[in-house]
Amino acid sequence: MTVTPARTGAVLAMACAVVVGAAVPSSAINSYHATPAPERTEVGALVATWDDDGDPATPDRVDWVCSGTMIDADTFLTAAHCTADRPENARFFVSLDQDVQGALDEAAGRHPGDPAAVARDVAVEGTAHHHPRYPGSASDTYDIAVVELPAARVAARWSFTPAALPRAGALGALGPRGLEEASFTVAGYGTQEARRGPGGHTHPGGGVRMKAPVSFNALNASWVRLGMTAPQGNGGACYGDSGGPNFARVDGARTLVATTITGDGPCYATNVAYRLDAPGARAFLDPFVSLP
Repeated sequence: MTVTPARTGAVLAMACAVVVGAAVPSSAINSYHATPAPERTEVGALVATWDDDGDPATPDRVDWVCSGTMIDADTFLTAAHCTADRPENARFFVSLDQDVQGALDEAAGRHPGDPAAVARDVAVEGTAHHHPRYPGSASDTYDIAVVELPAARVAARWSFTPAALPRAGALGALGPRGLEEASFTVAGYGTQEARRGPGGHTHPGGGVRMKAPVSFNALNASWVRLGMTAPQGNGGACYGDSGGPNFARVDGARTLVATTITGDGPCYATNVAYRLDAPGARAFLDPFVSLP
């Protein structure tokens, strides 16, 4: 997951995608306690095309850059730092494929030198909207965005059940004990935790939809912090997972309670996720979806 600091995430998310694009698809999320998530068909990858040579007339790059979730038939939820501050001709697409990196590699062989055709081959184009108050302040960065998609084109390519959103204040209502017992799961297409090598730290893998258990750490007005430490049986988020879902069992149902935004650089300790039951997120989402 592009677990990047909210104010620098737009740059680092794209830089991460360059590294990921050269990697052989393997495990995503953290490699410890992570498993493939083919059943999470509502979880997708944000694919972008953009200018990379100073000529904005045509796109010359295509890659997946973040993760996200379908929250109704035509709305894909992700992070604002995944869509804001992009080059002028950046265009956004969504793929719900299990192995988006593999799909991009195959499409590149079918459409050599044509990034736009590659993107259309593997994903559906949409219109991105990020929170107008992003990047906000540390207490609430408003790091939330959606991509509006043509529902008929999405339905023609993939079958999925949109993720259920939480009611207002749902996490706070659980209380300390309920949060400890909520059974959190993070999902996305991101890379693995840092590995040391001759060239320094690298983050291998990425581009394949994975999931991992995480545990409750702390809650404040806009954020839920989730533990990713391996000795506790957790996995966690990493670069490329930004905008991706953090699910929890709320009132007995799987609920999309937060989106991955940032965490520790090596991807070992903490996933910091933006609460979807908080006023800032709900006010932004209200024009796009029906909220509980």
